Amino acid sequence: MEKAYLVLQDGQVFEGIRFGAGGDTVGELVFTTGMCGYLETLTDPSYHGQIVLQTYPLMGNYGVIPEDFEGSCAVRGYVVREWCAAPSNFRCAMDLDAYLKRENIPGICGVDTRELTRIIREHGVMNATICAVPPAGLEPVQKYAVTGAVAAVTCRETRTYPAAGEKKHSVALLDYGAKRNIVRELQKRGCEVTVLPAMTTAAEVLDMKPDGVMLSNGPGDPAEAEFQIDQLRELAGKLPLFGICLGHQLLALALGGRTYKMKYGHRGVNQPVRDLSGPRTFITSQNHGYAVDADSLPAGRVRYVNANDGTCEGIDYPELRAFTVQFHPEARSGPEDTAFLFDRFAALMKGGNL
Repeated sequence: MEKAYLVLQDGQVFEGIRFGAGGDTVGELVFTTGMCGYLETLTDPSYHGQIVLQTYPLMGNYGVIPEDFEGSCAVRGYVVREWCAAPSNFRCAMDLDAYLKRENIPGICGVDTRELTRIIREHGVMNATICAVPPAGLEPVQKYAVTGAVAAVTCRETRTYPAAGEKKHSVALLDYGAKRNIVRELQKRGCEVTVLPAMTTAAEVLDMKPDGVMLSNGPGDPAEAEFQIDQLRELAGKLPLFGICLGHQLLALALGGRTYKMKYGHRGVNQPVRDLSGPRTFITSQNHGYAVDADSLPAGRVRYVNANDGTCEGIDYPELRAFTVQFHPEARSGPEDTAFLFDRFAALMKGGNL
């Protein structure tokens, strides 16, 4: 077994065991609380530029199943208490260590993930390095920043996916780092889905004459995506819009709102979200480090809030035939409480109202 070290930007050092790829890596260290769904986590483009720490102590017990991937492996490093070397699942293609080696992602195990989580909750998200030898200076770690994230993860060419069964709608999906299950959920509702690169202009979208536009999840600081914000400003009010996660933040910015970086974000599959229009609270899957400042919104009305900290979780824009949510209604693996939002989008494309 090869020793490895996780070194935080404030100089704290955690000794562990190397698994996955060799070599050193630097990234933004974040924690996620899901007990399962590690494959979806590793392949979620929203984790681009980040070292992911799993709070649940055992990862990899059902192996690696390519059919469950949400995209390409996007993380810069992986931190677990223990990984399972002998997974048991009839769909398993390889173990977690072999997968990380294939994707050239360094990992570290055998560290105290409970203590690390407490440090992040107290201090806030911080940078870290997984390395063979603790560095003499921490300046490269401290200066690291996630930049150019949307451009790094978006698709390079347009792709069209047929509806499952009878075609009822055509949807243009702007890919800021889209998870595959967004496409699948739309297909199940009779939508032909055309996935577009993030640099697609508003004019190009309108020329396609879709019935609606989907704004996907994605990584990075939303305020950095100036081109995408400008295009959404032009699209707003012209077609029904449904935004998830980064798409939610970008539309708020396009309409004059503000976003801010959270202390340690929401990452997991058990975030409670209250519907302010009724008595319901939903359990949701989330992965975000930024939030919309609800008090800054000149348009729309807040529909959903986080039951733990009161942060904005969703906005309705009735006059624009648009709505957005911070959480993931398409989540796999995760709760399915809010999958009805895709039905809401389909009804909006039929001519219904919010």
